[in-house]
Amino acid sequence: MKGQKTDIEGLWILEPSIFRDHRGIFFESFNQNKFEEITGLKPIFVQDNHSLSYYGVLRGMHFQHGAFAQAKLVRVLSGKILDVVVDIRPNSPTFGKHFSIELSAENKRQFYIPKGFAHGFVTLTEYAEFAYKCDNFYSPKFEAGLHHNDPALAIDWQIPHDRLVISAKDKTLPYLSQINFSFE
Repeated sequence: MKGQKTDIEGLWILEPSIFRDHRGIFFESFNQNKFEEITGLKPIFVQDNHSLSYYGVLRGMHFQHGAFAQAKLVRVLSGKILDVVVDIRPNSPTFGKHFSIELSAENKRQFYIPKGFAHGFVTLTEYAEFAYKCDNFYSPKFEAGLHHNDPALAIDWQIPHDRLVISAKDKTLPYLSQINFSFE
């Protein structure tokens, strides 16, 4: 496994070592020891989630705050997505900055997102299966979000806005200037 820091503190791109032969491929999708060696981080993942989304579905920008803030390790099992995060850590020098990366079944990249980031993705292929590990349990009382189309963020979702499929709840999320949360 190889790791690459991004220009936003705490975000990591991870690429597994892939072993190919006439039967197909094999790779280790997660190894705690290698993860710690590469990143210096020691998360304890307690929950795995899996979703399937069709072309143009935008899920996000979600986060949990307070005692239920979550770090995530995300990857795509089939298809391709544009994965986007926004730094919403109040004292971060990159507060309000976003970072995006294409994750796909083909590139097998993983993306580590620490606590204090709003997270979302849009499906770029006919469908995509998305899986992620969380270091804290989901709690509806601590769930929050950020509007995907906040002009202050200027996120390029790579799909025309009129083709995006967004839940009613996600359409009403607040803008960055309206949020104020803590991340433990």
